[in-house]
Amino acid sequence: MAVNGHTHIPARLTQESSISLEEFTQICSRSIDTSTYPLASALDHNVPIYDITTLDAQPLTAETTSHLQDEWHHILHSGPGVFVLRGMYTPTKYASILTATNSAFDRIIARERASNTSKGDHFAASGTNDRIWNAFSKHALEDPASFAEYYANPWLATVCNAWLGSAYRVTTQVNAVHPGGAAQEAHRDYHLGFMDGDACAGFPAATQVTSQFLTLQGAVAHADMPLASGPTRFLPFSQTYSPGYMAWRRPEFRAFFQENYIALPLSLGDGVFFNPALFHAAGANIMDASAGGFRRVANLLQISSAFGKPMESVDAIPLVASCWDFLVDKYKAAGKKIADSGLDPCIWGREAREVRALVQALGEGYPFPTNLDRRPPAPGRMAPECEQDVLVRGLEGGWTGVEVVEALERMRMESRA
Repeated sequence: MAVNGHTHIPARLTQESSISLEEFTQICSRSIDTSTYPLASALDHNVPIYDITTLDAQPLTAETTSHLQDEWHHILHSGPGVFVLRGMYTPTKYASILTATNSAFDRIIARERASNTSKGDHFAASGTNDRIWNAFSKHALEDPASFAEYYANPWLATVCNAWLGSAYRVTTQVNAVHPGGAAQEAHRDYHLGFMDGDACAGFPAATQVTSQFLTLQGAVAHADMPLASGPTRFLPFSQTYSPGYMAWRRPEFRAFFQENYIALPLSLGDGVFFNPALFHAAGANIMDASAGGFRRVANLLQISSAFGKPMESVDAIPLVASCWDFLVDKYKAAGKKIADSGLDPCIWGREAREVRALVQALGEGYPFPTNLDRRPPAPGRMAPECEQDVLVRGLEGGWTGVEVVEALERMRMESRA
């Protein structure tokens, strides 16, 4: 398109006017039939179900495995966005491993509860659930035998390779929800889902679409999960809505989710995998607390692509120590607080833009990976501080170079596993 004789370049950022509940409703009204995914054993509320006990009963050829991965990739990318592996950890084969793993989780939870460690949570009230951050590492140290058998499950690798390719990184968090535990708010997940709306809006629309290819979400049921216990709620096909990382925060989209989500009961050892851009939320546990005190326990899998890392390692702390006085001088010359300048540096004077540019070059702008036990999400936020946040606080607080370095070193120490 030409405007005044010049080619019109479309906006790189998601435009508020492009977010349409009507379009979203049409997308989420799609359906599939059993012929779409022929290797699935069943279809439940548009969610393909794969019976792992049947697949395990016969030797899997490379061709069959590839066809399975084709189906799973299509489900996550263009289809309903979620599928279930019934019997992924079939109790007949993994009974002792699941028992040992649950015992390890219980010991970790008991120790952490006794330490009165405050647990921040994502999209749910802190303290409602028993949460184990970095359960992957803690499990390995607590009970290496059950850990080794658990993560040697070849179906986990098969799913991860289908979406992420090889060289992925597994992280896990255990969530145990007691009777009375409230449901989460509908959301999209890591990466952009863990940012507030303003921060997310600053990422180009193309990045918001490609973000989903950097992560695979999953969960393994560590107890039977009847519907009353609140297994995860999903909105099939919602991952295909391009502005979704902006839209899920809007009340009308959350209301639509509440009216149209689906949830499936799971059995001990079942696995469920979904696109992180799928609108989803853990359900409320409304089981009768007097009937044995049932709690819903899941090992939440968050597997990351190999492509989210820089080529070289940069240590920001000595660089900040070296340049801090120059940064402070630029900040003073700018004559205004960065935090009051809004998201768009184009409205700043040149001096303020120079300050922001140097802050962004020196410090990490992303708080992950971190140790969420020591650095839980800040109140009212879904993520802890990053290095750039500390630099801005230091500038606004008039810190010396020694003080800002101490704060960065403390952050780094608290972020260690």
